[in-house]
Amino acid sequence: MVVSLVATAFWAMLPAYVPNNAAVLAGGGRPIDGGRTWGGRRVLGDGKTWRGTAAGTLAGTLLAVALNAAAPAVSSALGVSLPTFPLAAGVGLALGAMLGDIGASFLKRRSGRERGAAFPGLDQLDFVVGALALAFVVAPGWFSATFTLPVLAVVFVMTPVLHVVTNVGAYLLGLKNEPW
Repeated sequence: MVVSLVATAFWAMLPAYVPNNAAVLAGGGRPIDGGRTWGGRRVLGDGKTWRGTAAGTLAGTLLAVALNAAAPAVSSALGVSLPTFPLAAGVGLALGAMLGDIGASFLKRRSGRERGAAFPGLDQLDFVVGALALAFVVAPGWFSATFTLPVLAVVFVMTPVLHVVTNVGAYLLGLKNEPW
């Protein structure tokens, strides 16, 4: 039962876990806020770009399509029935993750934090809340069947742990300037 819950939660969230990493790799380009300020602070900052948002959304959506192809074999190997993703759900998870991260940047700027500054809790769950919210809006039936309360509980416990482990690893490898 625990293996099934963790496998389902991880699998269902993969299209949301990948977009922000893809956005960093494809980053650069025109900032979404166009350099505008509000209250003397940037609205979002240079780290949130149109190119990164598009690349992240595309990467997460394509991953959902690839997971659909792999689901039968992986389900069989694990002995767990893994969900597949309607296109709307894949796009919702990927774009929602990007929008959640953009919303967090807005909140960070409003609270006076600079780009890269830690904001515990928000840093680990912003994209999860955005992904789940948009997936619910665009694919409510799929969302309800996939994200049961036990699966959601695993997502909200597992994600911060994964976030910390991957960020510390990237920092130690010299891929990030800060370990959060």
